[in-house]
Amino acid sequence: MTGLWWNRDNLASIFGCETEKLSFLFADAVAALHSNPVEPVIVDKAPAQSFVMDEPDLGKIPVPTHALKDGGPYFSNCVVIARDPETGIRNTSVHRLMVTGRNRLGLLMDVGRHLRNYYERAEAMGKPLEITINNGPHPAYYVAAITPSAAAPIDVDELAVASYLLGEPARLCRSLTVSTEGIADAQMIMEAEILPYVREPEGPFGEVSGYYASREDRWVVNVKAITLNRAPVIHMLHPGREVWNSVGLGVEANMFQSISRQVPGLKKIYLTHGGSHYGVVLQMDPPKNGMAKNAILAAFAAFPPLQMVRVVNSDVNIYDPEDVERAMVTRCDPANDIVIIKNAFCHELNPTVKDNIGAKIGFDCTYPVPKPARYEKISYRPVDLDSYEIV
Repeated sequence: MTGLWWNRDNLASIFGCETEKLSFLFADAVAALHSNPVEPVIVDKAPAQSFVMDEPDLGKIPVPTHALKDGGPYFSNCVVIARDPETGIRNTSVHRLMVTGRNRLGLLMDVGRHLRNYYERAEAMGKPLEITINNGPHPAYYVAAITPSAAAPIDVDELAVASYLLGEPARLCRSLTVSTEGIADAQMIMEAEILPYVREPEGPFGEVSGYYASREDRWVVNVKAITLNRAPVIHMLHPGREVWNSVGLGVEANMFQSISRQVPGLKKIYLTHGGSHYGVVLQMDPPKNGMAKNAILAAFAAFPPLQMVRVVNSDVNIYDPEDVERAMVTRCDPANDIVIIKNAFCHELNPTVKDNIGAKIGFDCTYPVPKPARYEKISYRPVDLDSYEIV
């Protein structure tokens, strides 16, 4: 099954709210991490453990090769749960996983991710990092797993986000072969370990950027056991629009709150599909000149993967690329309204970035304060066709 995250209306119906309020619901769930976190519960007789494979064999699972030049079959949206090797605190995250053998997976861990931090400390001790790889849980668990690190510090268990969205404690189950728990209502749980000091080829993979990530020696996962729901439906996320929706919904409201604390006048935020999660449009009416540029800087600080920020006024439809482009060419003076930041920390999967270092650019596409008469947009008299006899 795929396509669950293809549009925001689908997800709004799942979570029982209006589409435009969905990102704010997710932000409220993240805020609960710090105000009133609900601990997960451990249950017996978990549906995800209804069937146990005699020996783990990934060849029996319908794992697709997504893009034409992918290095092999990939799990694209499994929720990975790990425990801090020193404190035992859980971390929940999503990572691509390439099937390389009956019980073997290749794994990418981005720089700055908490799972990589856990692994590097475990590897320094000469130990594998035990994990569970959970496929097909309720979308609330996926939202918890994509919570930005800035909103969920390394000493916080993101599963409280899932509890908030579910309206009850997240349900986990004890594993058969590792010390880390699985998600009790997932479609499938792979109990596994990330091996220390082992690297094997992984990739290419058609990534969120819209380009293929390179094939390189990366981390290796040994699958120790596979358990499944009684009638499992394996869930995949198709890289592209589904990623842009999920990342956008997980980030927009948190960015809104962060920027609003620093700059007044912000109305809406949209991580555009064309920009993947590297480009965002801010809608605001700055009360003073120069504040749009402050909003640009605040946006980069709120979400480090960003590389392009455009700020437009509230008379611009931020969901309409033509309207945004019109604001760029009529309200942005290239000599004065472009902000460029060189040698900044960026996201490694963007092909313009080298060693996580790249440039960021911001466009102030807002009119001066007070609004000059020349920026009044053309308007037309509304027409009610019912008032006319059409022959």
